[in-house]
Amino acid sequence: MKYFWFILVLLITLSLGYFASKPLGPAPPLAPLLDPNVGFWQNMYSEDDLAAENLELAGLNSTVKVVYDENLIPHIFADNDEDLYRAQGYVTAKHRLWQMEFQTMAAAGRISEIVGPVALELDRMTRRKGLAYGAELGYEFVKENHPEMMPLIDAFADGVNQYVESLDDARLPVEYKILNYRPEKWSAYKSLLLLKYMSDMLMGDRDLQYSNLRKIIGQEKLDVLFPEFPEENDPVIEADRVWDFTPVSIDVPDSLNYPNDALTIDPLPQPEDGVGSNNWAVSGSKTQNGNPILANDPHLSLNLPSLWYSMQLTTPEFSVKGATLPGALGVISGFNQNIAWGVTNATKDARDWYKITFEDDSRSRYRYGDEWRESSFRIEEIKVKGEETFMDTVVYTHYGPVVYDRSFRSDRQDVNFSLKWTVHMGSNEQLTFLKMNKAKNHQDYMDALDHYTAPAQNFVFASKEGDIAMRIQGKFPVKWEGQGKFFMDGADPQMEWQAYIPNEHNPSTLNPERGFVSSANQHPVDPSYPYYVFDNSYEHYRNRRLNGELRRLNSITVEEMKALQFDDYYLHAAEALPVMIELLETQDFQDEKASKYLQELKDWDFYADPNQKAPTLFYNWWGKTYNQLWKEWEEWNVPVVRPNYYQTVKLMRENPESEFFDNKMTDEVETAKTHLNKAFEEMVADMKEWENEEGDYAWANYKRTSIQHLVPQFESFSVKNVYTGGGSGILNATSSRAGASWRMVVELGEPIKAFGVYPGGQSGNPGSKYYDNFISKWANGEYLNFDLRESNQTENILFETNLTPKQ
Repeated sequence: MKYFWFILVLLITLSLGYFASKPLGPAPPLAPLLDPNVGFWQNMYSEDDLAAENLELAGLNSTVKVVYDENLIPHIFADNDEDLYRAQGYVTAKHRLWQMEFQTMAAAGRISEIVGPVALELDRMTRRKGLAYGAELGYEFVKENHPEMMPLIDAFADGVNQYVESLDDARLPVEYKILNYRPEKWSAYKSLLLLKYMSDMLMGDRDLQYSNLRKIIGQEKLDVLFPEFPEENDPVIEADRVWDFTPVSIDVPDSLNYPNDALTIDPLPQPEDGVGSNNWAVSGSKTQNGNPILANDPHLSLNLPSLWYSMQLTTPEFSVKGATLPGALGVISGFNQNIAWGVTNATKDARDWYKITFEDDSRSRYRYGDEWRESSFRIEEIKVKGEETFMDTVVYTHYGPVVYDRSFRSDRQDVNFSLKWTVHMGSNEQLTFLKMNKAKNHQDYMDALDHYTAPAQNFVFASKEGDIAMRIQGKFPVKWEGQGKFFMDGADPQMEWQAYIPNEHNPSTLNPERGFVSSANQHPVDPSYPYYVFDNSYEHYRNRRLNGELRRLNSITVEEMKALQFDDYYLHAAEALPVMIELLETQDFQDEKASKYLQELKDWDFYADPNQKAPTLFYNWWGKTYNQLWKEWEEWNVPVVRPNYYQTVKLMRENPESEFFDNKMTDEVETAKTHLNKAFEEMVADMKEWENEEGDYAWANYKRTSIQHLVPQFESFSVKNVYTGGGSGILNATSSRAGASWRMVVELGEPIKAFGVYPGGQSGNPGSKYYDNFISKWANGEYLNFDLRESNQTENILFETNLTPKQ
């Protein structure tokens, strides 16, 4: 018997050894992952414990000094630009290598290389949208039009690659170990691809939904529910701005023939709710110290590692500090010795769909007017981990790629529609930021923006000279009214983009009389602007709260600007709740909980602070009310746009018995009151269940803000249930999965005073104490001192590293 147990244990040991050495799907063999010498144990470190006083870097012209402050923020001091960006590449890779590569692989449609066939459909979609194609055109554009930039981009890539080459298995970022792959060489192309990734993240369109809605309810009702300019329009560029130019003219069709099939398929993924941004600048005439103050807080998905990486870059010519995008050169939102700038999403429709009529099944020619044009074909080779390479053929017309066709989701009804998108045009956004980093005045700022195409952004500006400015920048087609709102017929030349708005005609303002400039993703202009402007996602609440406060405040301080970024006032609730309570039938309330909930709502001051309970009740009740009001539209079973919150509240207040609220699929005649009362009953039941199962329904406990690792399955690398207030549509736009990804406030005095924070940490290593150490400060509305640093400063130093030329 003893031999039996010996043999059994031996077999189990051998089996475990065998399986531990074999990969399980995309996961690594367990033995290397658990190996104490090279496994994940080696990622449990703090960067300051591994700090090197001197490192050699090939290609440097002279020594580069890197000073890390107590928050692991590097301050790079170099003698020239090429050394500066080579060092930036090396330092960024040292802390964010996996993130850099993962995001560019996602942008290129290459995730299947890491995780296998489970990501194949996602990769095919990404390729078919043409992000990599757009980056390739951008790379060629830079080489042809700005060859002087190539040594800088190449230097950055070389810095990244020298770090990659220095990595042994022990120091490999843990995500590579878990997913069982190794980093590849960086390239200039990848840096440009990263900026295209941002375009995809921020750009959406609703052509499909509007096309369906137009067919179902007709143009007249569509215009009522979706006005081009809302009643409360408080635009980015002040409404009294005088446009002193002659607009570009285009031919307006005498008649239009839209493709008119109702399409029941799903649209392309759109930006997440709550993704937006705020930025503003106030003139010295409105500040306590007489200096301009600039603020910026881009709202994006909350992820770890953070989208941003803080850094100072210094040469004898300039010194700039702020938030960088790991993988791109320079600072994206920040300040230097003379100016500060920031960005918000401009939400302008720059993506249109054209129905293509092919001559035959070969798809080699398509109709355009009275002729047949030649198609082109792009072969996409998609490597799939554990399987053979997948070959995908994408048809391109002069509009752009045909996303859906007979070989990709052929069951859809929008097959053979071509996507026209400014991302597919050669451009050099990287140059904009390199120029902005060195800008000294308003003219430099304007010159830098001339190189920027996509994604469309509102660029705010302030300078020590006293100027404040705002410009909405991107490459925007000149459109006739309504163009691009619906699917268009690609065979009709009248549907073509005919021209582009000149940069000097893009909406902008300099030193407006009101003493401030601001944007919060609202409509960019008032009706006097001579070009057609459209997007479905304009904001209606943050902008009015922001502008109202900026008009009210005088003798403004930096602390007040910080407080405004963290402002929790819920303007949507302040306007909607009184209407809802007025329509609520309360005479039959016998339910103690219902009475309690209603009283809490009546007593609310409309601030969505983390300990308040009324925001939870309102959020729940409003969500159910909104869904009830437009329930019939959901029952059509085709994708449509529903009226926004502002228009819905306006209709409830002014016409609660509107025909729009009557669900024609029921026998009952319904009004806003019908839906609202039913929603209240559902809210009461829902909140009772919540209290029974979860207990406290304070706002922070209910919305449960989470900062998620870029691979959602890596839950242990995420931070859940962050205790903070705010919400979508609030200046402190912190919802469950989105929020202020970077907060910055800069006073342009002498000296410049700057403050910043983001929800994460400088390190991309989950085992580091610098991985998420900013989160508590961010959640509480606190900031780090972000002043520019001199190379000879000695206080608050974590460690220094000298990068010396390799002999």
